[in-house]
Amino acid sequence: MFKHILIPTDGSELSKKAMRGGIELAKALGAHITAYACLPQYPYPLFAEATIEAPVEFRQRQESEAHEHLRQVKEAARNEQVACTSHISAHSSPYLGIIEAAQVCGCDVILMASHGRSGLSTLLIGSETQRVLTHTKVPVIVYR
Repeated sequence: MFKHILIPTDGSELSKKAMRGGIELAKALGAHITAYACLPQYPYPLFAEATIEAPVEFRQRQESEAHEHLRQVKEAARNEQVACTSHISAHSSPYLGIIEAAQVCGCDVILMASHGRSGLSTLLIGSETQRVLTHTKVPVIVYR
């Protein structure tokens, strides 16, 4: 069935729940996982009179947080004797990074969480999971 599972993580409780489910699936299938973290782009205007955080500091903080999230996935996978690698990239939208990571890393399925929003909140807020489902050619397992 599936041999290489991409598990995106942002460190949230929901993504940790999906991570545990993804590791469980990988173990059952004898599959390898790649943990993925998307670095957001600097959200502040570059030429504003005041910034909350300097771009270099923002990038360092985001990279540090991403590495910590990926470390947690690797540790959980190691505890279950599941092979795990990691991948980080920066994109304006996480769904683009997730799709690209699945392709670059040779994953044959993406397993990710969904907030389970419906109705107006989905239209207003959007969903990275929905965007991945809409734009990728790789199968997606939505873990809830």
